[in-house]
Amino acid sequence: MKIQIYGIPNCDTVKKARTWLQDHGIDFTFHDLKKQGLTPELVKAWLQDLDWTTLVNRKGTTWRNLPDERKAAIVDADSAMALMLENPSVIKRPVLQGAGPVTVGFSPAAFEEKFGAAA
Repeated sequence: MKIQIYGIPNCDTVKKARTWLQDHGIDFTFHDLKKQGLTPELVKAWLQDLDWTTLVNRKGTTWRNLPDERKAAIVDADSAMALMLENPSVIKRPVLQGAGPVTVGFSPAAFEEKFGAAA
């Protein structure tokens, strides 16, 4: 199973997820959303497993700094995808792909459940 983790290196939640994976001997590849970018195909793949409201981090600084009219325009998967492609920092992190359905966020309990015996 090839694990891909998407995020931003200085994000505390991404750091915790990467450390957890390393500490449990789980091989993964890290994709820096800011440096390596994002493709429409990748976001579409995520949206097959996740609702757009889960992927867009509406509690983060990036979202809060958007103009109100821009926030109001995010009403469906297509408008959310355009925003995520325009500004990857608005994506809730980390996005984990390759171990079953795509997941977002980190908690030790959720990773224990996801990786089970591998952990």
